[in-house]
Amino acid sequence: MAAEALLQYLWEHRLWVYGSLKTVDGVPVRVIDQGRRNNDAGPDFFNAKIDIGGQEWAGNVEIHMRASDWHRHHHGDDRSYDSVVLHVVGESDCRISRPDGCLIPQMELPWDADFNFRYNAMVNNTVDRPACARELSKLNPIYITDWLTCLGHERLYEKVERVNNALERLNGDWQAAAYVVIARALGFSTNSDAFERLAYATPLRCLLKHRSDRRLVEAALFGQAGFLDEPSKGPDDADYMRQMREDYAFMRVKYNLERPDPLGWRMARMRPPNFPHRRIAALVALVLDGFVPGRAFSHVSDERSARELFDVSIGGYWINHYNFGSTSAYAPRAFSPDSVTSLLINAVVPLLYAYGLYYGNDAKTETALHILQSLPPERNSLTRIFTDLGVPCDDAFTSQALIQLRRAYCEPRKCLYCRLGHRFLAAKVKP
Repeated sequence: MAAEALLQYLWEHRLWVYGSLKTVDGVPVRVIDQGRRNNDAGPDFFNAKIDIGGQEWAGNVEIHMRASDWHRHHHGDDRSYDSVVLHVVGESDCRISRPDGCLIPQMELPWDADFNFRYNAMVNNTVDRPACARELSKLNPIYITDWLTCLGHERLYEKVERVNNALERLNGDWQAAAYVVIARALGFSTNSDAFERLAYATPLRCLLKHRSDRRLVEAALFGQAGFLDEPSKGPDDADYMRQMREDYAFMRVKYNLERPDPLGWRMARMRPPNFPHRRIAALVALVLDGFVPGRAFSHVSDERSARELFDVSIGGYWINHYNFGSTSAYAPRAFSPDSVTSLLINAVVPLLYAYGLYYGNDAKTETALHILQSLPPERNSLTRIFTDLGVPCDDAFTSQALIQLRRAYCEPRKCLYCRLGHRFLAAKVKP
């Protein structure tokens, strides 16, 4: 994080060293209200109230690491900075004047010398463990629980926003939006973007018109995915793929399908049941069944009814294949119990929650949360980082919160925006 952003953080959270604040001219300063953070153009903090030498000022505050940054950022040419009542800096290397020639009150912000050391020790930690791993066990569990509750909702709302984007793009068609969201979830993070692009490029309405013909639905999806360009690996596969290529040519012309750019499928170190070919075959099974999840997700009432949405079987070639030319054990079920759990977490719950918000139906949003809290937690490398440190994780809502913590805060080292990081960094600042 830039040094200026760190200074803004110190000001926003009043983490300066308490004592006698003074301007660079020695005039006493008392911060009544540090103002509201501005993330757009203009001064850094709006509507601050500052007592300078016994006179109260209401206006804006601008913050720079060096006072000369005022000129480097060309604030003198921007009239929105005329309302600045205090210039807070890390180093006062020059003075700033208003257009009328009056000097703007300027103050070097004092902060705990140990703060910068502790901050750098956290954000520059290159170990895979969280930057605050050593401090985590010392924190009152209620702070962790409170933050994880917020993070669980934060991650859910990110997924809801993706549903809303799909709904807007597909003109309010909930079944079509569900198709895109479920397809993305079938990618299981590794190929989620590729599956989403495949779904957008291969409209559900076109596939449903041919739900009685497995060959055409398979051909459309496998062709759009680019897998029919692969060479056949045997005579049986050659016949199957040749027929699929012919069917794909028919579907492509009939519906004017535009094949997406190479989707960049990833299959390295992947278990056979998770291969994208097998996942596409599962998507085909859902389409052949009328894509029930897209019509019925809004009626689920609990985990059991949600799981029933994915009670479909794979047929034909893919009942014992996970790739072209690669046989597997006979596996008619399209989804394993663990796969269904993942689909509920990443597709059904966000869809139901978004549906409840859209129609103002609190019962739907509550049901979505209840399902998420009733599901078993995800066990993966991201959640294990925290459970190994003693953070309890007993349900999917909590595991989603831990994934959000890792992805959105720990990995980008946004410790200043994490409630746990804030507590550790501010621990030695005494009012």
